[in-house]
Amino acid sequence: MDELAVCAAKIELLLLDVDGVLTDGSIFYTGDRVEIKRFHVRDGSGLKFWHLAGKRSAIISGRTSVAVELRAAELGISTVFQGRPEKLPAFETILRETGFKAEQVCAVGDDLPDLPVLRRAGLGVAVADACPEVRDSVDYITATPGGHGAVREAIEWLLKLQGLWDGVLQSFKVQG
Repeated sequence: MDELAVCAAKIELLLLDVDGVLTDGSIFYTGDRVEIKRFHVRDGSGLKFWHLAGKRSAIISGRTSVAVELRAAELGISTVFQGRPEKLPAFETILRETGFKAEQVCAVGDDLPDLPVLRRAGLGVAVADACPEVRDSVDYITATPGGHGAVREAIEWLLKLQGLWDGVLQSFKVQG
């Protein structure tokens, strides 16, 4: 088994950034100053598959948005830290609260504020359109840009490395 598969086998928690990862990084405001974010449905499906495989997920975002709270609740993500421009302290809190070790976490990011967490996590993933410094510091780079299904791609990659993807597929064949 190669080193990447050994690291992947330990992963139990998927830690996600929001802007540029779960979204394409665009931020829209209405005339009433309400922030609007666009999320990709395949990322949501991927997170449901991840949870179906018995895994957990969490979010750390530098910004604060009601849309993130709503999307996280919809997807069953109960651990959400927003308004955290310095993400490492929130990561350490997640480790303490969940009992996971850093090597059990796969972090997905796109920009410089994500680097400390990406480097501390057991596996680091960058979305295709991440900044060069992030792409140079991770174990896997998605072919898909942030906000366009990159999280789903990362989940499939992890579940395949863990030998769990066929079980996820089987659960849908049985339903049909």
